[in-house]
Amino acid sequence: MQHNIPAHGGKLIDRIAKGQERASLLEKIPSMKRLILNRREIADLEMIATGAFSPLEGYVNSKDYESILHRMHLVNGLPWTIPITLSINKEHKDKLKEGENLALYSIDGDCLGVLFLEEIYPYDKKREALQVYKTDDEKHPGVAALYQQGDYYLAGKVLLINRVKHQDFLKYRLDPKETRILFSAKGWQRIVAFQTRNPVHRAHEYIQKCAMEIVDGLLLHPLVGETKSDDIPASTRMKCYEVLLENYYPSDRVVLSVMPANMRYAGPKEAIMHSIIRKNYGCTHFIVGRDHAGVGNYYGTFDAHYIFNEFDPKTLAITPLFFDYTFFCKKCGGMASTKTCPHTKEDHVFLSGTKVREMLSKGQTPPPEFTRYEVAKILMENT
Repeated sequence: MQHNIPAHGGKLIDRIAKGQERASLLEKIPSMKRLILNRREIADLEMIATGAFSPLEGYVNSKDYESILHRMHLVNGLPWTIPITLSINKEHKDKLKEGENLALYSIDGDCLGVLFLEEIYPYDKKREALQVYKTDDEKHPGVAALYQQGDYYLAGKVLLINRVKHQDFLKYRLDPKETRILFSAKGWQRIVAFQTRNPVHRAHEYIQKCAMEIVDGLLLHPLVGETKSDDIPASTRMKCYEVLLENYYPSDRVVLSVMPANMRYAGPKEAIMHSIIRKNYGCTHFIVGRDHAGVGNYYGTFDAHYIFNEFDPKTLAITPLFFDYTFFCKKCGGMASTKTCPHTKEDHVFLSGTKVREMLSKGQTPPPEFTRYEVAKILMENT
């Protein structure tokens, strides 16, 4: 059965240079001015090139930027909530001209691609912070990263010439084109994606398995780009996913693949972005949990649910699945949520990520009602 879920905008973007086009660009690279990208910018470049950020073909121009900030849509009317940008400081900006081509490099000196520079424009960091993150507090990691950027944005299409040299999770690095082929091979028509930057605990497992009851398969899609310094490292998280899937999930109904994007911690607006990205990977449904992509107390517990009401379901074209607080209930004798359990908090086993990290640092095993033993063992060995 053919998998035929349209990408955002109707077409999966491919900005990876091939054949003669690639050879021609490689010849011209030495004569181009260089831009050195940081890790987030490299992740964005990869997401654009592989189509994960479809319909974007490059970094957004000033018109799309303004439309995203004030309307949460691109100029063409498609939902989009976080501007994908490339910044530069004034010193470098004065050396560039609109219309020229720029070579994009990693900090290690690897040539990654080319930016066809169409526009250079100034922007207001505080205004962007308030529009995207709903705060201008520098303690917010997304705002802090924004304030450290240059004062100008570069807009234009990109072409990836050399794939990013990843050293980890190689067998799990599937582009949107590849997940779509895989879903087709499995005959899946309805696929639910689960976004995570943390190890999967029992509450996550319960949510995923509830969703799996109504779809053909699950894409467990952990984000492995940069996260906060106190988040559990991606290498540890991947070990947890592997052991969990090996022991507690039907192997023919789950695909584990990584997403190279960085976390921005934009809460509700990132929930929309995460759903659009998974649509581009070929998913029809997306799980939105409590405080999705949140950090600290900047967002309400279910703001990431409410924001979906502000979009036309036909243009968003992926079905969000909203889940409430989930936990183990001693009286129910199993996993439940506030939607299904009538008992009081005293009967619920619910641990925050902070509490779990605290227990692990003291050598204490989290209770089995909270996390599987195999996962707890990995966390204790790697903390």
